[in-house]
Amino acid sequence: MYRLDHILSLPIMPSTVHRPPSTVFTIITVVYNGEADLPGTMESVRRQTYPHIEYIFVDGASKDNSLKIIQEFAKTMPNVHWISEPDKGLYDAMNKGMRIATGDFVWCLNCGDHIHAPDVLEKMATLITPQTDVLYGETMLVDANRRPVGTMSELSTRKLPERLHWRDFLGGMLVVHQAFIPRLSIAPPLIENNLCADYDWCIKILKKSRETVNTGFITTDYLMGGISKQRHRQSLRDRFKVMRTHFGLMRAVLAHGWIVVRAVMHRVRRRGKARY
Repeated sequence: MYRLDHILSLPIMPSTVHRPPSTVFTIITVVYNGEADLPGTMESVRRQTYPHIEYIFVDGASKDNSLKIIQEFAKTMPNVHWISEPDKGLYDAMNKGMRIATGDFVWCLNCGDHIHAPDVLEKMATLITPQTDVLYGETMLVDANRRPVGTMSELSTRKLPERLHWRDFLGGMLVVHQAFIPRLSIAPPLIENNLCADYDWCIKILKKSRETVNTGFITTDYLMGGISKQRHRQSLRDRFKVMRTHFGLMRAVLAHGWIVVRAVMHRVRRRGKARY
């Protein structure tokens, strides 16, 4: 029989509990001549309270000071990588970033877009289980002066669903890719020559996702006025191509009819108010 004083004198052995490795988020920022907007995007990543970040910049051979800004920033934060060379556009550049990414989850945060708050990644990490393949959240729209205009759910025709399924995308892009964070292992390359490649990308990922988690908070500040807004007609044609691929011709036609009606109703409801 062991005496109490003998037990208390035994040396304390180190714990043998094996803790799972921390989730690593790879953030990819694509930039071309973005010296004005790039520092704010960088700072929103640098100030994150969560430490396990890989940050990749894909510069399209900018003619301004973007590359110099990236090189200086790389000295202030660990695990920063960059590429600077000509590319075929936004989605080609995003693919380049994903090809060299090594994290568990990938977040494509364009130049000009910001992570909404310093604790966003920290809160996301607590939601992840071994089955989690996608995280998504709300988006705050901001103008060129970084003033909040309203959330995507408030200003657009699309409301962020409590639960997200790939079939929900028949009604259009429900979550901008800047607020859609998938596991890297199930993220395919984005298709080229289509302004709605991110729409197609999200659907493909959701088809594979075992568990899709709504974070329940604003993840991203999205700078209004992207390519799809600037080239609206082509964007509509490209969206139809994606819808036809995933949902079939008839459902795509019917869905586009509803999208037009919904847009008219939205315009009437928000007459005189901000809208996206």
